[in-house]
Amino acid sequence: MSERPAIRRIGFAYNPTSEAALELRERVSGWCDVRGFAHWAAPAGATADLVAALEDTDLLVVLGGDGTLLLAAQAVAIVSVPILGVNLGKVGFLSQVEADEVEAVLERVVRGEFRVEARMALRGAIHPGGRRAESWRFMALNDVVVARGALARVVRLQVSIGRSHLATFIADGLVVSSPTGSTGYSFSAGGPVVDPSSRNLIVTPIAGYLSAIRSVVVSPRRVVRIEVLQAHEALVSIDGREDRSVVSGDVVSVAALERSIRFVVPDGAMPFWDLVRRKVELLPS
Repeated sequence: MSERPAIRRIGFAYNPTSEAALELRERVSGWCDVRGFAHWAAPAGATADLVAALEDTDLLVVLGGDGTLLLAAQAVAIVSVPILGVNLGKVGFLSQVEADEVEAVLERVVRGEFRVEARMALRGAIHPGGRRAESWRFMALNDVVVARGALARVVRLQVSIGRSHLATFIADGLVVSSPTGSTGYSFSAGGPVVDPSSRNLIVTPIAGYLSAIRSVVVSPRRVVRIEVLQAHEALVSIDGREDRSVVSGDVVSVAALERSIRFVVPDGAMPFWDLVRRKVELLPS
């Protein structure tokens, strides 16, 4: 558990394409004005603007779905400010607050009625094999996916953990997820749901052909390396928000990010495992 900061200045990161998010931005801005809290707002994808504004901010509230929060996480990975998600739409795993209760929850938070939960994120890099190009580095909160492109052809991926060879997968792809991301693509591919407060990497092949290994949970002290051995077309997807092309010979490395992402959990929020049950109950049968 992390120290609870005093809340004096609040930032709001929002989805600029959502009418509901724009309306909610006006509501929470009015709430801050009435109570005398300094505040600002910026689109969740404007990382440079968020980073600059976060330097003297005590709390970042994200207005949107899980995708909006994943965008905003890029900024809090640089400037460590606690983040609180407000869900607009479907039931999400990253948001602790529903839109109709945001004012009541903010009242509790500014009174100090919350805890801060550290979540492990991922750092990664794409290393071009045999090409004179520098490695491209990135951060992800949920997952890193190496997968085939639009062509319906499998890829061949050689996967190692630390100095150990794990397997060579012939598959649609491979997911390396954080515990927070274990409820996303990794779960859909057959991986386990992992408590989001733990520190592990979850490595799961996607539709592996004749593979004896379904999913493994890895220490945060290890680096997962994925070498593209054969692919007609392959992509690296970072949190589902950005895709990069890779070719045979390229290597993707994924490890734990040293700095945690700090999530605000208001008093009375639904516990994670109850949220998992609720999510499963809402799935079509």
